[in-house]
Amino acid sequence: MSGGRALLAASVISIQNSCFIYPACQSCFSRLILDSRRFNCLKCGCTGEAKDASYRYRLSLKIADTNDLFDITVFGGCLDPFFGVTAGNLQRYIQDFNQLSGETNKDASPGMLVQAVETCFIGKRFIFGVKTRKY
Repeated sequence: MSGGRALLAASVISIQNSCFIYPACQSCFSRLILDSRRFNCLKCGCTGEAKDASYRYRLSLKIADTNDLFDITVFGGCLDPFFGVTAGNLQRYIQDFNQLSGETNKDASPGMLVQAVETCFIGKRFIFGVKTRKY
Protein backbone atom coordinates (compact mmCIF):
# COMPACT_ATOMS: atom_id res chain seq x y z
CA MET A 1 0.00 0.00 0.00
CA SER A 2 1.19 3.48 -0.64
CA GLY A 3 1.33 6.19 1.95
CA GLY A 4 2.38 9.78 2.16
CA ARG A 5 5.42 11.71 3.19
CA ALA A 6 6.38 13.13 6.55
CA LEU A 7 9.23 14.97 8.23
CA LEU A 8 11.00 13.26 11.10
CA ALA A 9 13.42 15.03 13.45
CA ALA A 10 15.79 12.40 14.78
CA SER A 11 19.36 11.78 15.91
CA VAL A 12 21.72 9.37 14.18
CA ILE A 13 22.63 6.47 16.47
CA SER A 14 24.84 4.48 14.10
CA ILE A 15 25.96 3.94 10.52
CA GLN A 16 24.63 0.55 9.41
CA ASN A 17 27.32 -0.29 6.83
CA SER A 18 30.51 1.17 5.44
CA CYS A 19 29.59 1.05 1.75
CA PHE A 20 28.39 4.61 1.10
CA ILE A 21 28.28 4.57 -2.70
CA TYR A 22 27.08 2.14 -5.32
CA PRO A 23 27.14 1.88 -9.12
CA ALA A 24 23.68 3.09 -10.14
CA CYS A 25 21.60 2.81 -13.28
CA GLN A 26 21.04 6.25 -14.76
CA SER A 27 17.50 5.26 -15.76
CA CYS A 28 16.06 3.59 -12.65
CA PHE A 29 18.76 4.12 -9.94
CA SER A 30 19.00 0.36 -9.23
CA ARG A 31 22.37 -1.17 -8.36
CA LEU A 32 24.32 -2.14 -11.46
CA ILE A 33 26.10 -5.44 -11.92
CA LEU A 34 29.69 -4.60 -12.88
CA ASP A 35 32.38 -6.79 -14.34
CA SER A 36 35.78 -5.65 -15.54
CA ARG A 37 34.44 -4.32 -18.84
CA ARG A 38 30.63 -3.92 -18.77
CA PHE A 39 27.73 -2.98 -16.53
CA ASN A 40 24.21 -4.34 -16.59
CA CYS A 41 21.01 -3.24 -14.83
CA LEU A 42 18.90 -6.24 -13.87
CA LYS A 43 15.82 -4.08 -13.32
CA CYS A 44 15.54 -2.15 -16.59
CA GLY A 45 18.10 -3.86 -18.84
CA CYS A 46 20.46 -0.91 -19.40
CA THR A 47 24.00 -1.90 -20.34
CA GLY A 48 27.25 -0.09 -21.05
CA GLU A 49 30.95 0.04 -20.48
CA ALA A 50 32.07 -0.27 -16.86
CA LYS A 51 34.17 2.88 -17.11
CA ASP A 52 30.97 4.84 -17.89
CA ALA A 53 29.01 3.63 -14.84
CA SER A 54 27.63 6.39 -12.64
CA TYR A 55 27.64 6.24 -8.85
CA ARG A 56 25.14 7.27 -6.22
CA TYR A 57 25.25 7.75 -2.46
CA ARG A 58 23.48 5.25 -0.20
CA LEU A 59 23.82 5.84 3.53
CA SER A 60 22.07 3.37 5.84
CA LEU A 61 21.45 4.78 9.30
CA LYS A 62 19.88 3.82 12.60
CA ILE A 63 18.11 6.89 13.97
CA ALA A 64 16.06 7.70 17.06
CA ASP A 65 13.42 10.29 17.79
CA THR A 66 11.98 10.77 21.28
CA ASN A 67 9.88 7.58 21.07
CA ASP A 68 11.26 5.08 18.56
CA LEU A 69 14.26 3.67 16.70
CA PHE A 70 14.21 3.54 12.90
CA ASP A 71 16.40 2.05 10.18
CA ILE A 72 16.49 4.43 7.22
CA THR A 73 18.47 4.79 4.03
CA VAL A 74 19.37 8.17 2.56
CA PHE A 75 20.01 8.16 -1.20
CA GLY A 76 21.43 10.44 -3.83
CA GLY A 77 22.70 13.95 -4.28
CA CYS A 78 21.30 15.30 -1.00
CA LEU A 79 24.47 13.82 0.54
CA ASP A 80 26.85 15.76 -1.75
CA PRO A 81 27.22 18.67 0.74
CA PHE A 82 28.16 16.27 3.56
CA PHE A 83 30.82 14.48 1.53
CA GLY A 84 31.97 17.59 -0.33
CA VAL A 85 32.01 15.79 -3.70
CA THR A 86 29.65 13.83 -5.90
CA ALA A 87 29.41 10.07 -5.41
CA GLY A 88 31.23 9.54 -8.73
CA ASN A 89 34.17 11.67 -7.64
CA LEU A 90 34.33 9.97 -4.25
CA GLN A 91 34.37 6.58 -6.00
CA ARG A 92 37.36 7.72 -8.08
CA TYR A 93 39.17 8.93 -4.95
CA ILE A 94 38.52 5.60 -3.21
CA GLN A 95 39.72 3.62 -6.25
CA ASP A 96 42.90 5.72 -6.44
CA PHE A 97 43.52 5.34 -2.70
CA ASN A 98 42.91 1.57 -2.80
CA GLN A 99 45.22 1.20 -5.80
CA LEU A 100 48.01 3.14 -4.06
CA SER A 101 47.54 1.25 -0.79
CA GLY A 102 47.34 -2.18 -2.43
CA GLU A 103 43.74 -2.88 -1.33
CA THR A 104 42.30 -5.70 -3.45
CA ASN A 105 38.61 -5.24 -2.53
CA LYS A 106 37.38 -2.65 -5.05
CA ASP A 107 34.37 -1.77 -2.86
CA ALA A 108 36.35 -1.20 0.34
CA SER A 109 36.06 2.25 1.88
CA PRO A 110 39.22 3.44 3.62
CA GLY A 111 38.92 3.25 7.41
CA MET A 112 39.61 6.96 7.63
CA LEU A 113 36.55 7.67 5.44
CA VAL A 114 34.32 5.45 7.59
CA GLN A 115 35.56 7.24 10.72
CA ALA A 116 34.92 10.65 9.13
CA VAL A 117 31.35 9.67 8.17
CA GLU A 118 30.70 8.40 11.68
CA THR A 119 32.03 11.66 13.15
CA CYS A 120 29.89 13.73 10.77
CA PHE A 121 26.62 11.90 11.44
CA ILE A 122 26.57 9.97 14.74
CA GLY A 123 25.04 11.95 17.57
CA LYS A 124 23.83 14.72 15.25
CA ARG A 125 20.17 15.62 14.81
CA PHE A 126 18.68 15.94 11.32
CA ILE A 127 15.27 16.38 9.77
CA PHE A 128 14.56 13.45 7.48
CA GLY A 129 11.93 13.40 4.76
CA VAL A 130 10.43 9.91 4.95
CA LYS A 131 7.83 7.95 3.05
CA THR A 132 5.05 6.62 5.23
CA ARG A 133 3.13 3.40 4.70
CA LYS A 134 -0.54 2.67 5.14
CA TYR A 135 -1.32 -0.72 6.61
